[in-house]
Amino acid sequence: MTLTGMPFPPAFWRIGRVAMTGGLILLLWQAADGPAILHSLTAADPRWIAAAITILMCQTMLSALRWKVTAAALGQTLPARHAVREYFMSQAVNQSLPGGVIGDAARAVRARAEVGLAISGLAVGLERLAGQIAMFVALTFAFIITYFWQGGLDWPDRYAAALGLAIGLVSFAVLICMLIQGRTRLLTPTAKRWVALAVQALLSARVLPAQIGLGVLITLCNLAAFGLCAWAIGQPLSLGAVFAVVPLILFTMLIPLTISGWGLREGSAAILLPIAGMSVADAVATSVLFGLVMLLAVIPGFVAMVVK
Repeated sequence: MTLTGMPFPPAFWRIGRVAMTGGLILLLWQAADGPAILHSLTAADPRWIAAAITILMCQTMLSALRWKVTAAALGQTLPARHAVREYFMSQAVNQSLPGGVIGDAARAVRARAEVGLAISGLAVGLERLAGQIAMFVALTFAFIITYFWQGGLDWPDRYAAALGLAIGLVSFAVLICMLIQGRTRLLTPTAKRWVALAVQALLSARVLPAQIGLGVLITLCNLAAFGLCAWAIGQPLSLGAVFAVVPLILFTMLIPLTISGWGLREGSAAILLPIAGMSVADAVATSVLFGLVMLLAVIPGFVAMVVK
């Protein structure tokens, strides 16, 4: 049997993510002046930290409400209090275990009783997808404005070209999906059903206003929390940087190579935040502080796991 044909056990990937996380953090500590990072963290203003934690808690509650709205459109009833409790628990698991989606999968399994696992999982997946769509839209408009507006961010040509290409490719892919969705004969019956359910949950007239409103609020909460972490270490970011650069940093957390994006997020911050005039050490410190704030913000989830 060849090595390429050998299946790796789940434990292998979990250990690999832990090792990748530790390796990236150690590398950044050495490359970005670890003592300067530590100094920025220890000197951080606790008032801004408290504000960031509060905003991220609000973001979790709003996300739970979006899950409730999405699930209701699919015929699944979720009491608000139950949705909030479940969402905090899933966030706590996602923040502490390799993979980043284990908590969401568990949330779908626990909520499956009324509609079955397929619909329950679809509701969870579509709610998360709605969040990424809202963040992508904010990034797209902010990049266009900051790139073309005089006095905006000074985007290096290679970054602007790569980001513009990525936005173009994603937009093209969305357009193709919309065209295919409109030509139902190209889809299998099963695919037609899932597409119809997705449209029903995200784009139908009954839910679209709530999806847009919640998407805006949740995106603002995420970006504001990161911005407050920058304020906490004495390196405030411009609005352009918050809306155009921070989403790029947060998107790296979706890459399932480390625990909750640790290391990848800090590395992208070290590369991207200097565009906004921040030093590499302060960029890494801001990202580390944001990660710590995220952990503190999901403490209710840890409490919910042990308190029935």
